Amino acid sequence: MGSTTTTTSEQYFVFMNYDPQYETLRADRTKKGAYELDLYLSRKHDELLANTFEHGTYTKTLSLVIVDGFAVQITEDQANVLRSANGVRLVEKNQEVA
Repeated sequence: MGSTTTTTSEQYFVFMNYDPQYETLRADRTKKGAYELDLYLSRKHDELLANTFEHGTYTKTLSLVIVDGFAVQITEDQANVLRSANGVRLVEKNQEVA
């Protein structure tokens, strides 16, 4: 009964701190600029997760382009670890609206 480890994976949204590279890429409204922004964010978010968690213990579901953030399936314990990761501003569990 003393275990506090959470093993149920749930959807969390992760929002990143200010990133001047993101702001520069976001300002380019061309098709090429949109592609480069998408690629940059996807790579940035994937690297953060890969450097924080063991492969196969999480599932990134999407990167958000309108804000520097992403959605990921992780446990509550992993969310707590991610909250203290470098560059992370906010980690919030998805709340279902009835």
